[in-house]
Amino acid sequence: MGSEEISQRTRSSIFLVPLKRCLLVCILLYCVNLQSTAQLVRAKSDTIFLADPTIFSDKNVYYLYGTGSSRGFLVYRSTDLETWEGPVGKRDGHALLKGDSYGSKGFWAPQVFRYKKKYYMAYTADEQIAIAESDNPLGPFVQKEFRIITGPGKQIDPFIFIDKGKIYLYHVRLTEGNRIYVAQLKDDLSDIVPGTAVECVSATQPWENTANANWPVAEGPTVIRRDKLYYLFYSANDFRNIDYGMGYATSLSPTGPWIKFENNPVISRHNVNVNGPGHGDFFKGPDGGFRYVFHTHNSGSRVSPRVTVLVIAQFIESAGKPKRLVIDTGSIRALMAKDIEKQ
Repeated sequence: MGSEEISQRTRSSIFLVPLKRCLLVCILLYCVNLQSTAQLVRAKSDTIFLADPTIFSDKNVYYLYGTGSSRGFLVYRSTDLETWEGPVGKRDGHALLKGDSYGSKGFWAPQVFRYKKKYYMAYTADEQIAIAESDNPLGPFVQKEFRIITGPGKQIDPFIFIDKGKIYLYHVRLTEGNRIYVAQLKDDLSDIVPGTAVECVSATQPWENTANANWPVAEGPTVIRRDKLYYLFYSANDFRNIDYGMGYATSLSPTGPWIKFENNPVISRHNVNVNGPGHGDFFKGPDGGFRYVFHTHNSGSRVSPRVTVLVIAQFIESAGKPKRLVIDTGSIRALMAKDIEKQ
Protein backbone atom coordinates (compact mmCIF):
# COMPACT_ATOMS: atom_id res chain seq x y z
CA MET A 1 0.00 0.00 0.00
CA GLY A 2 1.61 3.30 -1.09
CA SER A 3 1.99 6.33 1.12
CA GLU A 4 -0.30 8.33 -1.20
CA GLU A 5 -3.08 5.76 -0.78
CA ILE A 6 -2.59 5.71 2.99
CA SER A 7 -2.70 9.48 3.07
CA GLN A 8 -5.91 9.53 1.02
CA ARG A 9 -7.61 6.95 3.26
CA THR A 10 -6.47 8.88 6.33
CA ARG A 11 -7.97 12.09 4.99
CA SER A 12 -11.19 10.22 4.18
CA SER A 13 -11.35 8.77 7.67
CA ILE A 14 -10.77 12.14 9.25
CA PHE A 15 -13.65 13.52 7.21
CA LEU A 16 -16.00 10.57 7.67
CA VAL A 17 -15.74 10.30 11.47
CA PRO A 18 -17.14 13.79 12.17
CA LEU A 19 -19.72 13.27 9.41
CA LYS A 20 -20.88 10.00 10.94
CA ARG A 21 -21.03 11.62 14.36
CA CYS A 22 -23.04 14.50 12.94
CA LEU A 23 -25.48 12.11 11.27
CA LEU A 24 -25.79 10.10 14.48
CA VAL A 25 -26.51 13.23 16.49
CA CYS A 26 -29.18 14.33 13.98
CA ILE A 27 -30.84 10.91 14.11
CA LEU A 28 -30.77 10.88 17.90
CA LEU A 29 -32.20 14.39 18.09
CA TYR A 30 -35.01 13.40 15.72
CA CYS A 31 -35.78 10.29 17.77
CA VAL A 32 -35.67 12.24 21.04
CA ASN A 33 -38.00 14.87 19.59
CA LEU A 34 -40.43 12.20 18.37
CA GLN A 35 -40.30 10.32 21.65
CA SER A 36 -40.55 13.42 23.84
CA THR A 37 -43.60 14.65 21.91
CA ALA A 38 -45.36 11.33 22.47
CA GLN A 39 -44.30 11.15 26.11
CA LEU A 40 -45.46 14.71 26.69
CA VAL A 41 -48.89 13.76 25.37
CA ARG A 42 -49.11 10.71 27.59
CA ALA A 43 -47.73 12.40 30.68
CA LYS A 44 -50.31 15.16 30.89
CA SER A 45 -53.37 14.16 32.88
CA ASP A 46 -55.36 17.06 31.47
CA THR A 47 -54.83 16.19 27.80
CA ILE A 48 -57.99 16.26 25.68
CA PHE A 49 -58.56 12.93 23.92
CA LEU A 50 -60.97 13.64 21.07
CA ALA A 51 -60.46 12.14 17.62
CA ASP A 52 -61.92 13.65 14.41
CA PRO A 53 -62.12 17.02 16.19
CA THR A 54 -63.88 20.19 15.07
CA ILE A 55 -63.89 23.69 16.55
CA PHE A 56 -66.90 25.96 16.11
CA SER A 57 -66.59 29.68 16.85
CA ASP A 58 -69.60 31.67 18.06
CA LYS A 59 -69.70 35.08 19.78
CA ASN A 60 -65.97 35.05 20.59
CA VAL A 61 -66.16 31.61 22.18
CA TYR A 62 -64.63 28.44 20.73
CA TYR A 63 -66.36 25.08 21.13
CA LEU A 64 -64.47 21.83 20.62
CA TYR A 65 -66.25 18.58 19.72
CA GLY A 66 -65.03 15.19 18.53
CA THR A 67 -65.11 11.41 18.69
CA GLY A 68 -64.45 10.17 22.19
CA SER A 69 -67.55 9.10 24.10
CA SER A 70 -69.73 6.04 23.56
CA ARG A 71 -72.68 8.11 24.80
CA GLY A 72 -72.57 10.90 22.23
CA PHE A 73 -70.40 14.00 21.81
CA LEU A 74 -68.59 15.86 24.55
CA VAL A 75 -67.89 19.57 24.19
CA TYR A 76 -65.11 21.80 25.58
CA ARG A 77 -65.04 25.59 25.65
CA SER A 78 -62.35 28.29 25.35
CA THR A 79 -62.11 32.03 24.73
CA ASP A 80 -58.46 32.08 23.67
CA LEU A 81 -57.63 28.57 22.33
CA GLU A 82 -55.12 28.26 25.16
CA THR A 83 -57.24 27.49 28.20
CA TRP A 84 -60.02 24.95 27.78
CA GLU A 85 -62.68 23.92 30.24
CA GLY A 86 -64.93 20.94 30.17
CA PRO A 87 -66.66 18.80 29.32
CA VAL A 88 -69.33 21.52 29.55
CA GLY A 89 -72.21 20.12 27.49
CA LYS A 90 -75.77 20.51 28.75
CA ARG A 91 -76.29 16.75 28.97
CA ASP A 92 -73.74 15.36 31.43
CA GLY A 93 -70.91 17.11 29.57
CA HIS A 94 -72.32 16.09 26.20
CA ALA A 95 -73.65 18.46 23.57
CA LEU A 96 -75.46 15.47 22.06
CA LEU A 97 -76.40 12.55 24.26
CA LYS A 98 -77.47 9.12 23.05
CA GLY A 99 -81.24 8.88 23.17
CA ASP A 100 -81.86 12.51 22.19
CA SER A 101 -81.17 11.86 18.53
CA TYR A 102 -80.48 9.06 16.07
CA GLY A 103 -77.88 6.44 16.95
CA SER A 104 -76.99 3.77 19.48
CA LYS A 105 -73.21 3.46 19.01
CA GLY A 106 -70.26 4.64 16.94
CA PHE A 107 -70.66 8.37 17.56
CA TRP A 108 -68.03 9.79 15.22
CA ALA A 109 -66.87 12.95 13.49
CA PRO A 110 -69.31 15.72 14.45
CA GLN A 111 -69.51 19.14 12.81
CA VAL A 112 -71.43 22.07 14.29
CA PHE A 113 -72.69 24.99 12.18
CA ARG A 114 -75.24 27.78 12.37
CA TYR A 115 -78.12 28.04 9.90
CA LYS A 116 -81.25 30.19 10.05
CA LYS A 117 -80.65 31.25 13.66
CA LYS A 118 -80.33 27.66 14.88
CA TYR A 119 -77.32 25.49 15.71
CA TYR A 120 -76.97 22.17 13.97
CA MET A 121 -74.73 19.16 14.44
CA ALA A 122 -74.04 16.80 11.54
CA TYR A 123 -72.55 13.56 12.81
CA THR A 124 -72.06 9.82 12.33
CA ALA A 125 -73.75 7.10 14.39
CA ASP A 126 -74.23 3.44 13.52
CA GLU A 127 -72.24 4.24 10.34
CA GLN A 128 -74.97 6.56 9.10
CA ILE A 129 -75.24 10.37 8.96
CA ALA A 130 -77.77 12.39 10.94
CA ILE A 131 -78.36 16.08 11.67
CA ALA A 132 -79.61 17.32 15.05
CA GLU A 133 -80.47 20.86 16.16
CA SER A 134 -80.15 23.02 19.26
CA ASP A 135 -80.59 26.58 20.53
CA ASN A 136 -77.10 26.53 22.06
CA PRO A 137 -73.64 25.28 20.98
CA LEU A 138 -73.53 23.40 24.30
CA GLY A 139 -76.65 21.50 23.35
CA PRO A 140 -78.69 19.58 23.86
CA PHE A 141 -78.72 18.69 20.16
CA VAL A 142 -81.88 16.72 19.43
CA GLN A 143 -84.06 15.37 16.65
CA LYS A 144 -87.82 15.58 16.88
CA GLU A 145 -87.92 12.61 14.53
CA PHE A 146 -85.00 10.17 14.56
CA ARG A 147 -83.85 9.98 10.96
CA ILE A 148 -80.75 9.66 8.80
CA ILE A 149 -79.56 11.17 5.54
CA THR A 150 -80.46 8.65 2.87
CA GLY A 151 -77.88 7.04 0.65
CA PRO A 152 -76.62 3.71 -0.63
CA GLY A 153 -75.13 1.64 2.17
CA LYS A 154 -72.99 3.08 4.97
CA GLN A 155 -72.11 6.78 5.14
CA ILE A 156 -69.80 8.60 7.59
CA ASP A 157 -67.83 11.82 8.20
CA PRO A 158 -70.28 14.60 7.24
CA PHE A 159 -69.19 18.16 6.51
CA ILE A 160 -71.73 20.88 5.68
CA PHE A 161 -70.62 23.68 3.34
CA ILE A 162 -72.88 26.56 2.35
CA ASP A 163 -71.98 28.42 -0.84
CA LYS A 164 -73.96 30.87 -2.96
CA GLY A 165 -77.25 29.90 -1.35
CA LYS A 166 -76.75 26.16 -1.78
CA ILE A 167 -76.03 23.67 0.98
CA TYR A 168 -73.60 20.86 0.27
CA LEU A 169 -73.02 17.70 2.28
CA TYR A 170 -69.53 16.30 1.87
CA HIS A 171 -69.37 12.80 3.28
CA VAL A 172 -67.72 9.40 2.98
CA ARG A 173 -69.40 6.42 1.39
CA LEU A 174 -68.13 2.96 2.24
CA THR A 175 -68.02 1.33 -1.16
CA GLU A 176 -64.87 -0.47 -2.34
CA GLY A 177 -62.98 1.72 0.09
CA ASN A 178 -63.72 4.97 1.89
CA ARG A 179 -64.61 7.47 -0.85
CA ILE A 180 -65.52 11.13 -0.46
CA TYR A 181 -68.74 12.31 -2.08
CA VAL A 182 -70.69 15.55 -2.19
CA ALA A 183 -74.44 16.02 -2.55
CA GLN A 184 -76.71 19.04 -2.35
CA LEU A 185 -78.88 19.20 0.75
CA LYS A 186 -82.50 20.34 0.81
CA ASP A 187 -83.05 23.77 2.35
CA ASP A 188 -84.63 22.25 5.45
CA LEU A 189 -81.60 19.93 5.91
CA SER A 190 -83.92 16.92 5.97
CA ASP A 191 -82.15 14.98 3.21
CA ILE A 192 -80.11 15.27 0.04
CA VAL A 193 -81.56 16.44 -3.24
CA PRO A 194 -82.04 13.27 -5.32
CA GLY A 195 -79.59 12.82 -8.17
CA THR A 196 -77.01 15.35 -6.93
CA ALA A 197 -74.41 13.02 -5.36
CA VAL A 198 -71.02 12.85 -7.11
CA GLU A 199 -67.69 11.36 -6.11
CA CYS A 200 -64.94 13.82 -5.22
CA VAL A 201 -61.83 11.99 -4.03
CA SER A 202 -60.67 8.42 -3.44
CA ALA A 203 -57.31 7.01 -2.35
CA THR A 204 -55.34 6.43 -5.56
CA GLN A 205 -51.84 7.74 -4.83
CA PRO A 206 -49.00 5.87 -3.07
CA TRP A 207 -48.99 8.10 0.03
CA GLU A 208 -52.73 7.47 0.45
CA ASN A 209 -52.36 3.70 0.85
CA THR A 210 -48.91 2.89 2.19
CA ALA A 211 -50.10 -0.52 3.42
CA ASN A 212 -51.39 -1.48 -0.04
CA ALA A 213 -54.69 -2.36 1.62
CA ASN A 214 -57.56 -3.86 -0.33
CA TRP A 215 -59.80 -1.20 1.20
CA PRO A 216 -58.15 2.19 0.45
CA VAL A 217 -59.23 5.07 2.65
CA ALA A 218 -59.92 8.75 1.93
CA GLU A 219 -62.02 10.40 4.63
CA GLY A 220 -62.57 13.35 6.97
CA PRO A 221 -63.49 16.01 4.37
CA THR A 222 -63.31 19.73 5.12
CA VAL A 223 -63.92 22.42 2.49
CA ILE A 224 -62.77 26.04 2.32
CA ARG A 225 -63.33 28.59 -0.41
CA ARG A 226 -60.49 31.04 -1.11
CA ASP A 227 -61.22 33.60 -3.80
CA LYS A 228 -62.62 31.55 -6.71
CA LEU A 229 -61.00 28.27 -5.70
CA TYR A 230 -62.39 25.49 -3.52
CA TYR A 231 -60.05 23.46 -1.30
CA LEU A 232 -61.08 19.98 -0.21
CA PHE A 233 -58.97 18.69 2.66
CA TYR A 234 -59.01 14.99 3.44
CA SER A 235 -57.13 12.28 5.30
CA ALA A 236 -55.85 9.02 3.83
CA ASN A 237 -54.76 5.58 5.04
CA ASP A 238 -56.44 3.66 7.83
CA PHE A 239 -56.47 5.81 10.99
CA ARG A 240 -54.48 3.10 12.79
CA ASN A 241 -51.68 3.36 10.24
CA ILE A 242 -48.74 5.53 11.34
CA ASP A 243 -48.87 7.07 7.85
CA TYR A 244 -52.39 8.44 8.31
CA GLY A 245 -52.01 12.00 7.05
CA MET A 246 -53.76 14.97 5.46
CA GLY A 247 -53.69 16.33 1.92
CA TYR A 248 -55.93 18.43 -0.24
CA ALA A 249 -57.40 18.89 -3.70
CA THR A 250 -58.71 21.99 -5.48
CA SER A 251 -61.57 22.77 -7.83
CA LEU A 252 -63.32 25.70 -9.49
CA SER A 253 -66.64 24.24 -8.35
CA PRO A 254 -67.87 22.82 -5.02
CA THR A 255 -68.79 19.64 -6.88
CA GLY A 256 -65.50 19.19 -8.73
CA PRO A 257 -63.67 17.93 -10.66
CA TRP A 258 -60.89 17.95 -8.05
CA ILE A 259 -57.15 18.13 -8.68
CA LYS A 260 -54.93 16.79 -5.91
CA PHE A 261 -52.10 19.02 -4.68
CA GLU A 262 -48.80 17.88 -6.15
CA ASN A 263 -46.97 18.00 -2.81
CA ASN A 264 -49.40 15.98 -0.70
CA PRO A 265 -49.46 15.10 2.13
CA VAL A 266 -49.23 18.49 3.83
CA ILE A 267 -49.49 16.95 7.31
CA SER A 268 -47.81 13.63 8.06
CA ARG A 269 -45.69 11.98 10.72
CA HIS A 270 -42.65 13.14 8.77
CA ASN A 271 -43.28 16.84 9.35
CA VAL A 272 -45.11 16.94 12.70
CA ASN A 273 -43.10 14.11 14.32
CA VAL A 274 -46.15 12.31 15.70
CA ASN A 275 -47.77 9.19 14.26
CA GLY A 276 -51.19 9.19 12.60
CA PRO A 277 -51.95 12.91 12.24
CA GLY A 278 -55.15 13.84 10.44
CA HIS A 279 -58.95 14.11 10.24
CA GLY A 280 -59.65 17.55 11.57
CA ASP A 281 -61.23 20.88 10.69
CA PHE A 282 -60.21 24.43 9.83
CA PHE A 283 -61.38 27.55 11.63
CA LYS A 284 -60.14 31.10 12.22
CA GLY A 285 -58.38 32.09 15.42
CA PRO A 286 -58.61 35.36 17.37
CA ASP A 287 -56.10 36.99 14.99
CA GLY A 288 -58.18 36.07 11.94
CA GLY A 289 -55.63 33.49 10.80
CA PHE A 290 -56.41 29.87 10.03
CA ARG A 291 -55.95 27.05 12.51
CA TYR A 292 -56.29 23.32 11.90
CA VAL A 293 -57.44 21.08 14.73
CA PHE A 294 -56.85 17.34 14.25
CA HIS A 295 -55.88 14.17 16.06
CA THR A 296 -52.70 12.11 16.39
CA HIS A 297 -51.88 8.70 17.78
CA ASN A 298 -51.47 8.54 21.52
CA SER A 299 -47.76 7.65 21.23
CA GLY A 300 -45.22 5.95 19.02
CA SER A 301 -46.56 2.54 20.00
CA ARG A 302 -50.20 3.19 20.85
CA VAL A 303 -53.07 4.51 18.71
CA SER A 304 -55.81 5.32 21.24
CA PRO A 305 -57.01 7.34 22.96
CA ARG A 306 -56.11 9.74 20.18
CA VAL A 307 -54.84 13.18 21.15
CA THR A 308 -56.39 16.48 20.04
CA VAL A 309 -53.80 18.89 18.64
CA LEU A 310 -53.72 22.28 16.95
CA VAL A 311 -51.47 23.95 14.35
CA ILE A 312 -51.31 27.33 12.63
CA ALA A 313 -51.94 27.35 8.88
CA GLN A 314 -51.92 29.93 6.10
CA PHE A 315 -52.48 30.22 2.38
CA ILE A 316 -49.60 31.78 0.44
CA GLU A 317 -48.96 32.79 -3.16
CA SER A 318 -47.21 30.14 -5.24
CA ALA A 319 -45.53 31.60 -8.35
CA GLY A 320 -48.57 31.99 -10.55
CA LYS A 321 -50.16 28.78 -9.27
CA PRO A 322 -53.17 28.62 -6.93
CA LYS A 323 -52.48 29.66 -3.36
CA ARG A 324 -51.10 26.73 -1.44
CA LEU A 325 -51.66 25.77 2.15
CA VAL A 326 -48.63 25.95 4.41
CA ILE A 327 -48.67 24.35 7.86
CA ASP A 328 -46.51 25.77 10.63
CA THR A 329 -45.46 22.34 11.83
CA GLY A 330 -43.48 23.82 14.69
CA SER A 331 -46.68 25.23 16.17
CA ILE A 332 -48.22 21.83 16.91
CA ARG A 333 -49.46 21.44 20.47
CA ALA A 334 -51.80 19.16 22.34
CA LEU A 335 -54.93 20.76 23.79
CA MET A 336 -55.42 20.61 27.53
CA ALA A 337 -58.50 21.17 29.65
CA LYS A 338 -59.23 21.63 33.31
CA ASP A 339 -61.91 19.73 35.21
CA ILE A 340 -62.01 16.84 32.76
CA GLU A 341 -64.58 14.31 33.86
CA LYS A 342 -63.62 10.67 33.65
CA GLN A 343 -65.69 8.84 31.06
